[in-house]
Amino acid sequence: MELFLNYPLWAALTAIFFVQIIKIPIGLVVTKQLNPSLAFSTGGMPSSHSAAVAALTTSVGIIEGVTSTMFAISCVFSVIIMFDATGVRRQAGEQAIVLNKLIRDFQLFIDGAKGWQKKEEDEKRQELKELLGHQPIEVFFGGLAGIIIAITVYHLFY
Repeated sequence: MELFLNYPLWAALTAIFFVQIIKIPIGLVVTKQLNPSLAFSTGGMPSSHSAAVAALTTSVGIIEGVTSTMFAISCVFSVIIMFDATGVRRQAGEQAIVLNKLIRDFQLFIDGAKGWQKKEEDEKRQELKELLGHQPIEVFFGGLAGIIIAITVYHLFY
């Protein structure tokens, strides 16, 4: 039962859930298409990784104090996660875009050769996931959402 009293854990999990769900209406407004699968995808606005670590750090700061060792650990952890979301993961997504274009161009080149059109779909290459990382603005709003959610959860339940 003590697990249910762990405010930092619930703040972080609430932030992940809320931000993943809010991607659906944001996607609808931006693309004019309803895409429920956005709730289960990586990347996009806002960053659920950033929301989770910001909620975790904020809640640790509220409970333990901003001068505590736990807050320092959580804060450094958050910075690393947010940096990774805008750096390594974003670059991997941009490389996936280029690789997918190369694959499409190559497929056009061999389209007439060796009966490419007659092959089963599972024999053809799948596209790489392009939406892996985040733009800095997506990380910012994810972090902001996490802070707001942590404070709200604290005032509502603790």
